[in-house]
Amino acid sequence: MTTRNLWRMSSAGSLERLERRTEELPPPRAGEARVRVQAIGLNFADIFACLGLYSATPRGTFVPGLECAGVVEAIGPPREDEGSSGSALSPGEPVMVLTRFGAYATALNAESRYLAPIPDGWTMAEGAAYPVQSLTAWYGLMHLGALAPGQVALLHSAAGGVGLHALAMARATGATVIGTVGQADKIPLLEARGLARGQVVVRKAKGFGAQLDVALAAVDATGFDVVLDAIAGPFFLPALARLAPEGRHVLYGAADFMPKGRHPDWLRLAWQYLRRPRLDPMKLMDTNRSVMGFNLIWLFDRADRLPAAMSAALALSPAPPHIGARFPFDEVPEALRALQSGRTMGKIVIEV
Repeated sequence: MTTRNLWRMSSAGSLERLERRTEELPPPRAGEARVRVQAIGLNFADIFACLGLYSATPRGTFVPGLECAGVVEAIGPPREDEGSSGSALSPGEPVMVLTRFGAYATALNAESRYLAPIPDGWTMAEGAAYPVQSLTAWYGLMHLGALAPGQVALLHSAAGGVGLHALAMARATGATVIGTVGQADKIPLLEARGLARGQVVVRKAKGFGAQLDVALAAVDATGFDVVLDAIAGPFFLPALARLAPEGRHVLYGAADFMPKGRHPDWLRLAWQYLRRPRLDPMKLMDTNRSVMGFNLIWLFDRADRLPAAMSAALALSPAPPHIGARFPFDEVPEALRALQSGRTMGKIVIEV
């Protein structure tokens, strides 16, 4: 047994249920490695899970967190399908960790299949910030969206963690990008990443379609080939209406549903749900457009595909991720509230 500190939810439903505890961690089981955590990446899915608004949220008590980085401390026995050679990992190796919850801890046991070496020259914080959002960007934009050279992509929340990876991947592919942000103070970050001012839209719920028309005209385009959408809400249908023939609208989040407080406002959510965008499949056929949705948790059940997916993401977005804010382990609740505000840029990281 080893002692660890962690943040545990007694049950989903309110951020106030997140408590810091000290617990014993058993030795790693077959196919697992114990990692001493040095940094943790935060994601919107963490907040939705804590609030009970995420379909993959565990029932009962759980430790939030989908990714972290640290040093391998111990290796469990090999799984039956690994043979006598066992894991290729070794104690002392710095790794990035994907985990289906459990990352908000100073140590954890994780399946070796979900661990990847931290690229040379990266810090632990950069390693913790990379896996979930880069894989999300690659899977949505490249795998499902099939973005190709010369095409036009609309990236919602372009200054966020996923958005910055998607921007790098789109530019590496030779595509043209229009990015949206929620606040004007995020524009300089996107300009530094190669977007002209006319390619950045500060979203407004009223008149969003007209904003997109101006941005499309600025890049001499008539429609989008791919929309990567983490917002939905009132911004969904205007973007869908501007898809070019054969265009793909890929939905991977619904930030418009993000509660503002520490627990959900169920009346507000019910009203939003009743007013959610509705689609007519017949019109999709008439206009030759596609709408797709995904949840990255699905890839956790396909561990065999993760190494190739990570390699593809690193090939298109090889630079260390942009870290917009850092918090100590004691301030996880404050970090979650900062992420919930929607005002942060890049990635929020907890440093242990």
